[in-house]
Amino acid sequence: MSRKLPLAAGQVARTASARVLLRGGVDERTGEALTARVVAERVGFAADLVAGMTTGLLATHWNAGDVAVLAGGVDEAGRVLPSNAWMALRRLGWGVIVPEGVRVNDRIVRMAQEQAGRTLRGAQHRAEMAAGVLKAWPADPDKRTPAEWDAVREAIPDGRSLSAGVIKARTRQITAFVNEHGRFPVDVFDLEDAPRVARMLVLAAVDRQQATLQRADDDPARVLLRVQLPTRPDPRSYANWSWVACPVTLPPTVPPDAVLHLPTLRPQGQKVRADLSFSHAVPKAERKGHTTALGVDWGLNTLLSAGACRLHPDGRITALGAGAMFRATGVMARQHRLRRHGEHLHTKTDTYAHLIGSNEDHHLAAKHAVLKAERRHVADRRSGLNDALAWSAARWAVDQAIAAGASVIYVEDLRSMEAKGMGRTLNTRLSQAVRGQITDNMRHLAAEVGIAVVTVPPKNTSKQCPHCLLPLRHCKAPDRPTTPGWKWAICPDPDCGWQGDRDHGAWRRIAARGLAHQHNTTVVDRATGHMAIGRVIDTLEAGAVITPTAAPKASGGDRSKTGPTPRRTPRPAPRRRRAPSTPGPQRPAGQRPEGHAHTDHKPSRAACRYQGVRTPVHTISSTTTRRDRPRHRPRGAALGAGFHLHAHATPPRWTDPPVTNST
Repeated sequence: MSRKLPLAAGQVARTASARVLLRGGVDERTGEALTARVVAERVGFAADLVAGMTTGLLATHWNAGDVAVLAGGVDEAGRVLPSNAWMALRRLGWGVIVPEGVRVNDRIVRMAQEQAGRTLRGAQHRAEMAAGVLKAWPADPDKRTPAEWDAVREAIPDGRSLSAGVIKARTRQITAFVNEHGRFPVDVFDLEDAPRVARMLVLAAVDRQQATLQRADDDPARVLLRVQLPTRPDPRSYANWSWVACPVTLPPTVPPDAVLHLPTLRPQGQKVRADLSFSHAVPKAERKGHTTALGVDWGLNTLLSAGACRLHPDGRITALGAGAMFRATGVMARQHRLRRHGEHLHTKTDTYAHLIGSNEDHHLAAKHAVLKAERRHVADRRSGLNDALAWSAARWAVDQAIAAGASVIYVEDLRSMEAKGMGRTLNTRLSQAVRGQITDNMRHLAAEVGIAVVTVPPKNTSKQCPHCLLPLRHCKAPDRPTTPGWKWAICPDPDCGWQGDRDHGAWRRIAARGLAHQHNTTVVDRATGHMAIGRVIDTLEAGAVITPTAAPKASGGDRSKTGPTPRRTPRPAPRRRRAPSTPGPQRPAGQRPEGHAHTDHKPSRAACRYQGVRTPVHTISSTTTRRDRPRHRPRGAALGAGFHLHAHATPPRWTDPPVTNST
């Protein structure tokens, strides 16, 4: 299979991943059909061998010197290190220790070196972040001043684009270390132990002597994966290794002409999940030159608010339609319940752990294990719910852009937003929002259709009028302009007169700002390829306004009355049903025909809820059970007319007709 992807003009290569399931295989040596459980067992044998060698390699080189050498990209002779992690580790002479008596080939060693090298390369960023936080340690770790925030962002490489939540989490970790040890950590390697190694097989580091992948000729959706696996957990010779052929069915998200790469196998219980990466050609997303854009604003009760704007040749920006909203109130409420339940389980498990101590035979040990399993289950449910919500919201936003014909999506950048100072309810909603995950998924889905996703600074997007940039006056609702609130926005300028939902005004501001700044301040991150508008220029911001479109004129000519109304021939109005409605099986006969009105003036059912009380003094019934006074049971309440069992309605006026004096 060719691994080269042919590209046409205006196309770029895009690499994505699809998760598939290995449902069985065939042992090519014996011809035996293997079930999914047996395949998972053999993959687990190989994953345990790789994980053991990776753990030993990480423990040896988990220090600042070795990580800095690997991150430097140059060996002792001054040669540039290869991009593959396993080749870079071999260039540096970092080998693995194979367990005694176990026979493995060189490709198994490659997978262990590849996994360890990726982890050590990622540790450099964590080391730089911890060093920057320690260098600019604040006077009060719980609350940094604006000057201290600027100092810590300057001390961290690329700290300006780093989320404030990540810096706060690292600060809390260092504070906990100081409280426990009475000193500051030297670096991140003193702060943390070597990370735990996952059980997986990175087949991208091997060649055809260990694994192959081939499409079927008659069906491009079917693939045959051949991998060499051990038949026992401690293979003593190469005779304990055999080739296993596993047929795989690709999901419909994988294009038929995509170039497939060797997957990463992850054994999970009695199943094996494979992360299959593939490359295919997609339209290139441009950084500038956009005329139609979709603005996306984050909300509290409404997760997303979006709408399209168009840039005209004369520089005017107009809105296309009234926009739309993505509401996730029910999902957020369920997420809140799971969070509360998880916090309760955390409290109980910590209490049990304190009571058990080091006594493994404690009578609470079994309950503690059950609670820990339940806590993991709740965490998995929360993670799955967040993942489903993030994909659903991203899919909705991209579909809005496709429907509007937009070539770019401008998203409000709220990475530095902190969930505090807005009340317990709003703080909880903000902390549970998966804005970063939604943005990443949005980039992933938009890349398939060549739509660029650009983050925009959030400054004054909800405070200024989208038509004249004056500060808005916020109120509770449009019919309550004097009640303080935040949902409805009104422009104080009488010449402008714009008013609308706060979030709808925000997406107009975001889209207009992106279209006005696209040629000057849109930058592309070389490491990640993400596009962003770095800063707001005042001269460009003055032109980032929405020009209101003229209201459509009424169709037809002059309809003013110039003479008497002509007499028309009376005829009955058309009926939807020519036959009267038949009475139901439980209703009395003589039901009125459909379309007719009552001839009498019978009051409504709510006015007929008179429950037989003659004196308005007895508004609350008595609950006595004496023989001479039977228990009171209102007839209306018994039949369901009353709103409470022991509450009576005041007698309506129509029950006592007025007395007329006749002479």
